[in-house]
Amino acid sequence: RPGGGEAAGAPGSGRARHGRGAMTARRAARRPREQPAWRDEQEQQRDGGSLFLVNKSGFPMDGQTWERMWGHVERVHPDGEAVAAAIRSASRLPSVPPVPNYKITMSIPEWLQAIQTYMKMLQYNHTGTQFFEIKKTRPLSGLMETAREMTRESLPIKCLEAVILGIYLTNGQPSVERFPISFKTHFSGNCFHHVVLGIYCNGRYGSLGMSRRSDLMDKPLTYRTLSDLIFEFEDSYKKYLHSVKKIKIGLYVPHEPHSFQPIEWKQLVLNVSKMMRTEVRKELEKFARDMRMKVGLCMWVMGSGDGCALSHPAEMAKSQSRLRGKGE
Repeated sequence: RPGGGEAAGAPGSGRARHGRGAMTARRAARRPREQPAWRDEQEQQRDGGSLFLVNKSGFPMDGQTWERMWGHVERVHPDGEAVAAAIRSASRLPSVPPVPNYKITMSIPEWLQAIQTYMKMLQYNHTGTQFFEIKKTRPLSGLMETAREMTRESLPIKCLEAVILGIYLTNGQPSVERFPISFKTHFSGNCFHHVVLGIYCNGRYGSLGMSRRSDLMDKPLTYRTLSDLIFEFEDSYKKYLHSVKKIKIGLYVPHEPHSFQPIEWKQLVLNVSKMMRTEVRKELEKFARDMRMKVGLCMWVMGSGDGCALSHPAEMAKSQSRLRGKGE
């Protein structure tokens, strides 16, 4: 069973891809084969009962990480050895997809579609090794450096990497609010985890992301409420016999790429398996309303000359206190 998060699907080709990452792959393919270190607990994780590995050596990959990746492909793919040999000996590689550029004539939905199309061209990573290490507690500035590396290497990505890349590519669009949405689901005795990037703009909700399943990633910017968007994901999960157990929603991510603040991944946590849909809707709409109010307050504070740290409720409380003091 494939691991890595969302609803289980058919295993992919696990091929190394294009760009600088592909040139790295060609160079590394000529390295002598090393004994893989399968028991390195710091570099392997499990999701849905399946093992997936993380590249912590950066680029170019070190020999141990490189051989461990191919060894994992050979172990989990039905025709692993043949597939690995064919890919490693390939002389022709796909072209590098261009990074999308925002044009002033683009509408926000068109820009979001261009970003999602770029992610799809990178393709979902089926190798079992996550190429880019994402530490959720890392400052936003560091995660944006990782996102820039994704555009340079042009390698396949998974859901968590797609969230970081989506934040990076939507920076500079202040009308577009971004926030993480995480799902914990249950299927066939195992728990799975998945994350997408929620989008709010001009009174509508949508999402960006990557998944094995086309209906568990991007959603158009057409949903009137946050609960409508979440329930759409929940209904999509039901098609694959996954029951949603828990949903976590983070705060809006600042548009300042050099911020030292970490992303807030779970400001709202809902154990939806123990709640009625009406209760879930009520909690989601209260959270969404609070966030919209904070955006309005933030714009007012900035207009008055004060700073605004939207992603930290404590800072917002201080700003509110200052405003009340000015009013008095």
